[in-house]
Amino acid sequence: MALLRTKMELRPLGNTGLRLSCVGFGASPLGNVFGPVSENDAVSSVREAFRLGINFFDTSPFYGGTLSEKMLGKALKALGVPRNDYIVSTKCGRYNEGFDFSAERVTRSIDESLARLQLDYVDILQCHDIEFGSLDQIVNETIPALQKLKESGKIRFIGITGLPLEIFTYVLDRVPPGTVDVILSYCHYSINDSTLEDLLPYLKSKGVGVISASPLAMGLLTDNGPPEWHPASPELKSACQAAAAYCKEKGKNISKLAMQYSLSNKDISSVLVGMNSVRQVEENVAAATELALFGKDQEAVAGIEAILQPVKNQTWPSGIKQS
Repeated sequence: MALLRTKMELRPLGNTGLRLSCVGFGASPLGNVFGPVSENDAVSSVREAFRLGINFFDTSPFYGGTLSEKMLGKALKALGVPRNDYIVSTKCGRYNEGFDFSAERVTRSIDESLARLQLDYVDILQCHDIEFGSLDQIVNETIPALQKLKESGKIRFIGITGLPLEIFTYVLDRVPPGTVDVILSYCHYSINDSTLEDLLPYLKSKGVGVISASPLAMGLLTDNGPPEWHPASPELKSACQAAAAYCKEKGKNISKLAMQYSLSNKDISSVLVGMNSVRQVEENVAAATELALFGKDQEAVAGIEAILQPVKNQTWPSGIKQS
């Protein structure tokens, strides 16, 4: 694929001092979450991402029962570049065997993750899908345990992730200022649901960095449509299908337009998207490059928004898929 060349935009992440590539590499597919990925493909996709300017890589012990962390670790080691050339985020609290946000488990968790990733530290450690735990435990036990890990040098910054947006304000209003450095939200900044936007001024006032995942709404905004398990309503699925057909008719790609929509809000530090091949990396980088050079395709986006208007910001129950 011929790529237009421009430097990948780096955006500041809250008050951390980190500058993340606007496109982030979601490593969950490297854990065979969406089908088998060979070690060669995993290493090649990470190498190509790094070569094209992506410096942010996100994983979790939950993805593929620790396989994602192992594959990402091998791929990053194969880059052979200084450790501070890339930013790594992993998670704690959610595992194949279930949820455990206890201080003891998350403290052990980081050592296991570092061994799999073959790293001495991670840049960000995030409590994974906190709506499935006790939010008061997150505030009173988990985050204090993560602060100790920060002091020990095993992690640099602390984050929280989940689907319902109200979990972020609940926790941030109850921890000392500057304790939580970053939030990772998914499925709330895409063409069909932009409710994260309402929270951005609050997060900015707290100095908290924002990562947004699933710009394609877990498959809703694709030509192939969502997987069978997708929890969206029939009305929302049908509207997204109609929007994809509209794009095809106009010679446009709904996934690229959805990616560009998410990337165009500069208050979001990085848009995290799962990748498992060089081709996917190139497509996502090309979408960002095209946006930087030419701006959003306003006409096509307006057409999609008109189709999706009746189901705009329609959410669904959490707990179907990992963030």
